[in-house]
Order: sequence, then C-alpha cells, then structure tokens
Amino acid sequence: MTSTDFVAGLAAPGLLLGTALLSAALLVLLKPLLVRYALARPNARSSHRIPTPQGGGIAVVGACLAVAGIVLWASGLPMGGFLVVAAASIALAAVGAVDDIRPLPAGPRLLLQVAAVAAIVVASQVRVLPEVVPLVLEQAFLILGGVWFVNLVNFMDGLDWITVAEMVPVTAFVAAFGLFVVPEPGPAPLVALTLCGAILGFAPFNRPVAKLFLGDVGSLPIGLLVGWMLLELAGTGALAAALLLPLYHLMDATITLLKRLARGEKVWEAHRSHFYQQATTNGFTPLAVSAHVFGLNLLLAGLATVTLIWPFWPVQVACLAAGVVLVGLLLSHFAKPRLKSPA
Repeated sequence: MTSTDFVAGLAAPGLLLGTALLSAALLVLLKPLLVRYALARPNARSSHRIPTPQGGGIAVVGACLAVAGIVLWASGLPMGGFLVVAAASIALAAVGAVDDIRPLPAGPRLLLQVAAVAAIVVASQVRVLPEVVPLVLEQAFLILGGVWFVNLVNFMDGLDWITVAEMVPVTAFVAAFGLFVVPEPGPAPLVALTLCGAILGFAPFNRPVAKLFLGDVGSLPIGLLVGWMLLELAGTGALAAALLLPLYHLMDATITLLKRLARGEKVWEAHRSHFYQQATTNGFTPLAVSAHVFGLNLLLAGLATVTLIWPFWPVQVACLAAGVVLVGLLLSHFAKPRLKSPA
C-alpha cells in the first residue's frame, strides 16, 4: 500500500474529522481574544446588526495547514509545492489579520496578493492553455485570474454560512477526485480535505445568527488555497470542472464588479451590491441565501462530475452552459423582491 493509498483509503475520514475538531478547539480558545481585539462593528454596508468578533480564519487556516503538513511529512508525499503554498497563505493571513484590526491601504494589499499568487503560479508550472501560448503569457494570465479569485472570495464572505456553503462542496470535490481518482496526486487533494474539515469545524460558530466571522485573515488565504487547488485540478485536464465548481462566486462577484465599474463607483470600497446581499434586502433570510447557494453548488459539482466521466468537448461546453444558466437563474431569483404572504 502506497502513502497515497493510505491517505485516500484509510485516513481520509479521520483527517476530515480530526481537522474539524482541531479547528473548533482553536476557535474556542481564540474567541475571547477576538472579542477583545477584532470586533467587527456593523455599518450601513454590513449584513450583521450587532458587534461580532472576526478572525476565525486563524483557526481554520492554521488547522488546515498544520494537519496537511504533518501528514505530508509523515507519509512521505512530496512537500515542495505545499511549502510554497503554505508560506504564501500565511503571508496573506498576516496581511488579513492586520487589516481586520486596522484597515490597510488598497495598494499595498494588492501588491502582496500579486506576490503570493505569482509565487504559487511560478512554482506550480501548471499549463492549462494550449502549448502554443507562451508560458510567460499564460502565467501572467493565471496571476491576474488568481488575484481576482482571492479578492472575490474575500468580497463574497459577507453573509453567515455563505463561505461554508461555497467552499465545502468545492474542497470535498477536489479532495475526492484527487485522492480516489488521480493515480499520483500532489498535495492539493490532501490540503482540500483538511481545509474542508477546518471549515466544517468553523461552521457551528458561523451559523446564522453568526457568533464569529472568518475575517480577512481567513477569506484571503482560503481564496488563495482554493484557487491553487482549482489550478491543480485544471492542470489534470479538468478545466471545465475547475470552472464549474466556483461558478456561483465567479459570476456573482464578476457581474457585480462590471456593474459597479459601469456606474463609475470605487470598486475597492465596501458595498452591498452583490446578489447575495440584494437577496437579504429583498426578503431572504441569511440561512435561505446560504441554503440556495449550497444547493446550487451541489448541482455544479454534479455537472463537474459529468465533465470528468465524459471528457468530450461537446459535453464540456454543454455542462458549462448549463452551469451558467443555473447560476443566472439563482442570481435573478436573488435580485427580485420576495412576495409577502397576505395577512
């Protein structure tokens, strides 16, 4: 039995549960400090109404990287790529921690994000575009996309359980595909498994009405980690699956950005223009919004599975088109006020 077989066949459930318990335990220990030093007070753009501690991402990211690192080291799986990803994630977590306590200017934050994403893209050497495209041009494109993904995950982390509803299906899919399907997976599936567990450990604290938020210390490195996982997934030839899995977040954030640019707004400033935010204004409860997003993500994961079973371009295109339609229908549903029941 190889080390990969051990992780996939025997240890996966234990690692998932163990990381969840470690994440939850760290959150219990950290919460008094977060209440004292990292309290998010509501404002006109907030989705919460009472001061709530943020910074739970310290435990989530810490538990994920610690367990993954220990298992990789103990099982003899390759660690080179993981060390780069872990260092970049910790750097973004540090930036997010500072920003949670005392907001940083947009410029330095963006430069640090570019550096973190570039380090991962260059180290991975993953190719997703045709070979005719020069490597340097493809890497520039991937860095730009990676920075946008990190930021959109941060932008979308503005409602109780919505990051849980998005990232649990994505990380579970990447972990299952990498550990049980790919013959010689790299470290990404294992990190996906531990991140899934860590987020599940965070979920009870973030259940509506949330008692704890991830904060930028969590959303930024989670965006980086999941972006790296999706890049590695695309590198196996599963580009359509890598696009389908985060499609709700991609479309909500990108359409919102384009609409704000068209209106001449300062896109780096906080706002309540996202479709999931419109939904709460239009009568949806936070739990209902996250439940809709979770259900949609299960459907998107199903379409991603179809693209892996039948890897023919007509199937890929059809599944991507179906995903866009499904997400579009939910965005439209969120944007419409709910009809009130007659008294």
